[in-house]
Amino acid sequence: MSRTAKFTRKTAETNIELSINIDGTGKSNVDTGIGFFDHMLNSFARHGLFDLNIKVEGDLHVDCHHTIEDTGIVLGEAIKKALGTKKSIRRYGSFMLPMDETLVLCAIDLSGRPYLVYDADFKTDRVGYFDTEMAKEFFYAVSYSAGMNLHIKEMYGENAHHIIEAMFKAFARALDEATAIDTRVEGLPSTKGAL
Repeated sequence: MSRTAKFTRKTAETNIELSINIDGTGKSNVDTGIGFFDHMLNSFARHGLFDLNIKVEGDLHVDCHHTIEDTGIVLGEAIKKALGTKKSIRRYGSFMLPMDETLVLCAIDLSGRPYLVYDADFKTDRVGYFDTEMAKEFFYAVSYSAGMNLHIKEMYGENAHHIIEAMFKAFARALDEATAIDTRVEGLPSTKGAL
């Protein structure tokens, strides 16, 4: 069974085309118009072993907000669509990722119930053309459109580039674990019988 999805979203602010293969090899082709964001999404694909293609046309003459938030919405929708019934998935995933002086924890429950808990402190406002406050907006958008319970915590860190990159990589590894098929699981991993 192929766990792939394509999703498009066009508004007055952004035009996004995205495809994902949950069971990929980490290949990516990303163009959002924001270099640092492209780097983060390529890292997400590579470290989660997701094949990811994203093309975004956004109102960057305003700022980066709509482009980053809407990409999160579309990525979340595509993840939800690719997982389909969620039959035999592990459901839970977590990863603690070190990056130089930084350590970030990410934990996921693909419960169908969206919730974000986010704890990070940045000493700078921007990394390239990426506003550091947009990291939270991105993960909020992903968690709510995918229907996942997502916890991201900066345990410690100094460099904003390292902190955000550790977030994206930890998210990738945790999501890879949560979406993995466990042949011991018959049906859905839930006592309710629904996710």
